[in-house]
Amino acid sequence: MRRNIFQETRHMPIRITNAKTEDRLLNRVTDLSGIAVDTCLQCRKCSNGCPVARHSDSSPSEIIRLLQLHADSRVLDLDMIWACASCETCYGRCPMKINMADVMDSLRVVAVEKGAKKPAGNMPLMNRLLTGTMNRFGRTYDLAAMMLYKAGTFTYLRDTSKFPMILSKGKIALLPPRGADTKTVRRIFKKLKSARKK
Repeated sequence: MRRNIFQETRHMPIRITNAKTEDRLLNRVTDLSGIAVDTCLQCRKCSNGCPVARHSDSSPSEIIRLLQLHADSRVLDLDMIWACASCETCYGRCPMKINMADVMDSLRVVAVEKGAKKPAGNMPLMNRLLTGTMNRFGRTYDLAAMMLYKAGTFTYLRDTSKFPMILSKGKIALLPPRGADTKTVRRIFKKLKSARKK
């Protein structure tokens, strides 16, 4: 059962400080994602539709609320940042059109920058491999990411019996994707990398 971080908050108060606004995580996420996170109404439609929330230690609406409360260190320690599947179900349901996938991407960037606690498991590794294939091919190349993941986690034979079924249903491609504008994608990655160094 997923723990409720707001029940914990009653026993462990969140300190709201008068720190300069430019130092706040909310502002950094807004700058990186272009999303006005502070417009969230807390209707929880995003959380109710999220396929990952019940398997995580938090939900999209809880992350937004913690950002609004400037509980920066708490946000970066949540595994939901890494578990988010970027399916954009939340975005489709949100009355304020807050794209949580972009917010989560921004939080991952900040988590890596600040050396935040990594969640149990290999979610950061899979995220890094998928974005690596995007940088190389212009789109995600699932087969390459899966092979590298298995090599990185030494799980070579685990779940190999499922591969023929996945392949027969056309859920994965053997060859890298074609037609992507790789120059533009690589330019975006290069720009993000230089922005992180500033």
